[in-house]
Amino acid sequence: MKVGIVLSGGGIRGIAHLGVLKALKNSGLQVSQIVGTSAGSIAGSFYAASVDPEEAFNIFMKTKLMKFVRPALGSLGLINIEHTGEIFKAYLPAHIEDLKIPMTICTTNFSEGSAAYFTKGPLVRAIHASCCIPGVFKPIMIHEQMYVDGGVLNNFPVEPLLNNCDYIIGSTCNHLKPVDKIVGITRLMQRAAIMSINHDMERKSKFCDLMIEPKGMGEINTFDTRKAETIYWLAYEEALKTIKNSESFRELIKAQAAT
Repeated sequence: MKVGIVLSGGGIRGIAHLGVLKALKNSGLQVSQIVGTSAGSIAGSFYAASVDPEEAFNIFMKTKLMKFVRPALGSLGLINIEHTGEIFKAYLPAHIEDLKIPMTICTTNFSEGSAAYFTKGPLVRAIHASCCIPGVFKPIMIHEQMYVDGGVLNNFPVEPLLNNCDYIIGSTCNHLKPVDKIVGITRLMQRAAIMSINHDMERKSKFCDLMIEPKGMGEINTFDTRKAETIYWLAYEEALKTIKNSESFRELIKAQAAT
């Protein structure tokens, strides 16, 4: 039985995927294919490279990934994300097709205005493109075209898994709790943006056999690295609870164990 996992974008909240993947790994799940966008492309690539999710989390905490970004003044972004490749290349293979689990990285072709999916070619380059938030990070050039964050057009890229997998697991890290008031225009705009991508995710979640969505993650700022450990463990606990209560998941594990 082929199992696919789709991982949403979400900035620092994407650390939640590492907690989810740790719980799934501990369950004995065998994964056939992974699709990720933005932060989900990072978590998915580490898992596809057989790096334990908890180890990947420790790498993030130890290296302080954000210190590797550099100003990109005078260009189409405030920050150049490409220097983070120094970390990725130490743990990941050079090409997507060299990963141990097939991986699809969702990006946005900004030149053509369309979603783009990478299943082969330079891995770190594709990750950078998938994470490149327009206006914040300088666009990534691939084959003389500009690429930016996959979440611009597809923050929950389940499509590559359809008709290719028998069981699909979705992990999203942008859940919003109801609120009575909003303080400040920044909060208002952030909540509106997350509501927009969540609407698309909710429509696509019907294609998933299991959805894991830690509560309240959408309230955490995209770049708030101080919440990294909280995000990881909340997601891990939510994943444990979700898979424990899923009869279809239990049956899946039994079926995989029998083959």
